[in-house]
This record gives sequence, structure tokens and C-alpha cells, in this order.
Amino acid sequence: MKLPIYQVDAFASEVFRGNPAAVVPYVEPLSTELMQSIAMENNLSETAFIQSSGPGHYRIRWFTPTVEVDLCGHATLAAAWVVINELEPGLTRVLFDSGVGRLEVDAREGRLILDFPSRPPRPIEIDPALVTAMGKTPLEVLKARDLVLVYRSEAEVLGLRPDFVKLAAASTFGVLATAKGNTVDFVSRCFFPAVGIDEDPVTGSAHCSLIPFWAERLGRTALAALQRSARGGELFCELHGDRVHIGGRVVPYLKGEISV
Repeated sequence: MKLPIYQVDAFASEVFRGNPAAVVPYVEPLSTELMQSIAMENNLSETAFIQSSGPGHYRIRWFTPTVEVDLCGHATLAAAWVVINELEPGLTRVLFDSGVGRLEVDAREGRLILDFPSRPPRPIEIDPALVTAMGKTPLEVLKARDLVLVYRSEAEVLGLRPDFVKLAAASTFGVLATAKGNTVDFVSRCFFPAVGIDEDPVTGSAHCSLIPFWAERLGRTALAALQRSARGGELFCELHGDRVHIGGRVVPYLKGEISV
């Protein structure tokens, strides 16, 4: 079987920045095992598989090299770019059906805008094992799908050097380190060693929790964010009730075909 494959850099304005994601459109059904094997072979933080169910309407699933995940922002942004620029040129909106419901992506003003569920984190007690793994005590810890660790400054977030083996044992999914930004509203770094990704370059789904948290703390719904990984990523964020809008740019890198 031959399948098309695209690789693009999401939440980036130039190649080699943001977060690379693979997108594999398919027509005939693919098994979960095959999708996982392709994602493992790609060895990117996420591979998105999309199957058309009508004009501008697709089913989507996301896989890290080791597991299927419930929600992924940058790979959804990447998938929408592929649809709008390669599969159905001229579209300005793409609808994706996923395990967490309907997701929309709109193209406007040179960006793609994700419409995702808001996942406000709730305070929990600080786990000493988590502090040991991170090497720095946060001001507070909250939890939604991911753990949210709030630090005093952007410099503290940049200075973190987690022990990923210990961090994987202390977390069930993701660990988001965040603080107020120096030049933007907030910054973050996102770690997912429990699912095979030590540090994710830019994480759209993490902002489902970071946006409502910072919107409440800062008292406004429109926010600018930077994910301060080595590759870096710029996100344009808005809180809309129980939804978040996460905007970014996408840059193409690779177009090809795989044989499986």
C-alpha cells in the first residue's frame, strides 16, 4: 500500500522552527496497529491520520511514536494546512471529527485558528517526587489532563533541566511549566516523557489548559504566548467560554509517499 505523507512545521513562520508534524491522508481503512507503526517510523512528536468524510470534513487521529493521544493541536493545525493547500485548495474552514468531538480550523489573516475545548486546570497538592524530577519547586501545581506547574519567572522556566526518567514516573501524561512572559503574556515548556516525548517543541493541546488559567489570572481573554523550547513557537490565544482559539502559522517542509 502506498500513502501520501506531508511534513510541516506548525506554529512557525519559517522552516526548522515550531513543531514538525506528519500528516497522512488515507482512503481505505487503516488499522490502529499500522497507524502506530507509521508514527513510530516517522519518529516525530505527532503523526496525524485524516480520512475524508465529505468536502471540508475529515476524521482525524493522532499518534506519538509510542501511543495514540486524545487531542493534539499542532498536528491538527498541520492537517488543516494540508487540506487547505494540497487536498482541497480554496477552503477557508476544515471540520475534523475526533474522539473528543468536532474540531474546527479556520484560515484568516494569514493564520490558522484552532477551535478546541477549554480544559481549566484545578489546584492540587505539590508532589515532592515531581519537584525532585523538575529540579525546581513551583509556586503552585494544577491539573487537567496535564499537570500545570506555575513558576515565578520566565527565567525559571527556561532554566529547568528535568530528569525525564523521574518525570515519567511522577506524571501520567504531560507536565506544563509556565510563567508570566517578559515580552508576551505567558510562556511555557511542555514535557511528555510518559508518552515518549521528553520535551515537545510547541503544544497546542497544552494551551487548552494554559489559556483559561492565564485568562483568569491576567483578567483578559486575548493572550499572546511563546513556547520556549529550543525550536520555539508563537501562539495567538483567546478564551471563548468553554472553548479556546489557538492561532498560528504553518510552513511546509516535505511532501512524499510511503510504502507500507
